[in-house]
Amino acid sequence: MARKRRRIKIVDLIIAVVLLAVVLWAFVPGWGLNLFGKVRSSHDIPILWGRGYSDNLLDDAPTTTFIDALKALPVAEHEQQPYSRDKFGPAWSDVDHNGCDTRNDILARDLTNTTVRPHTQQCVIASGTLLDPYTGKYIHFEKGPRSPEVQIDHVVALGNAWRTGAAQWNDQQRLEFANDPLNLLAVDGPANQEKEASSAEQWLPPNKGYRCAYVARQVAVKTKWNLWVTQAEKDAMADIALTCPQEPLPQ
Repeated sequence: MARKRRRIKIVDLIIAVVLLAVVLWAFVPGWGLNLFGKVRSSHDIPILWGRGYSDNLLDDAPTTTFIDALKALPVAEHEQQPYSRDKFGPAWSDVDHNGCDTRNDILARDLTNTTVRPHTQQCVIASGTLLDPYTGKYIHFEKGPRSPEVQIDHVVALGNAWRTGAAQWNDQQRLEFANDPLNLLAVDGPANQEKEASSAEQWLPPNKGYRCAYVARQVAVKTKWNLWVTQAEKDAMADIALTCPQEPLPQ
């Protein structure tokens, strides 16, 4: 009987040790995953401790601006606060105060052979030609019923930004992010709709020749705005970056 009680105590001790380890892993900084999202960095980022499969590969990669910036992105889980587009302010606000809304600024930058509507202070793009980076095809843009054939994409989607840091910003920061030319591209409308709010592990441009530039732009945006990535997102970015480590980061 005494031996049986001793065995029970040993089993109880093992269970207690296992439970303690689980609690430490889940909730204590430096042990594992921070399930409550408590502050662990100067950027108020709920860090996910540990390394993904891509980290060793990145460590062995050549030292370049692209690789170093990707390695430096903090890794954490998504914020759980509900997302709303309204949190980023009115769409295409004239944040640079040049008299033109952001959508037309990007159309003017990315399209060729453009014409403008008269009496719009040279702002409203009436037509032009886009060499779409996402599909590699040429698209004729004409303002009117066919306008949605060319859309302006947030390369780091607003929903992704919200879940990886922007939920902590004030309204002005989110408005400026939503209109940052670094994060905006004129693209094929259907491709943009297909992407929606996807991150790199969920969607990449069908045009494989543009994937390096696409991921480099995402890394540049996340670096500029102190956004984090999930481990799956970082792994997907690394898969692309390791094929083109010399890809320049856009400014």
